[in-house]
Amino acid sequence: MPLAPARTLLQRFPDQLAELLDAHHTPPHVTAAEVAAARQVFLAAIASRSLVGSLNEFAFLADHDRNGPEPLDLLGLSLKLSRVPCGPLFKRHVSPDRELAALLHDLPPGGPVLS
Repeated sequence: MPLAPARTLLQRFPDQLAELLDAHHTPPHVTAAEVAAARQVFLAAIASRSLVGSLNEFAFLADHDRNGPEPLDLLGLSLKLSRVPCGPLFKRHVSPDRELAALLHDLPPGGPVLS
């Protein structure tokens, strides 16, 4: 999602999250619960150097894809990046999209949600 205007980023995030989860075909009850949880926000510094490294790698890949021959909108870019293998997921489902699909598969229909 666009950073600007930065002062409204945290208020805009839940709606963007809903759009992204819908694009991943997340069940509506899961999306609703995740969006509700995302409305309770606070900011904190990142203490994990591994996480910072992963975020930097995703930023590099995003710049490459965004400036490529077929530029993507932000949602398309996010969906493409969700298929990128991610070190912390290698022992499980390798990429964020597969990890989400596995989490959703294991949920009972209409039952408890991810949060």
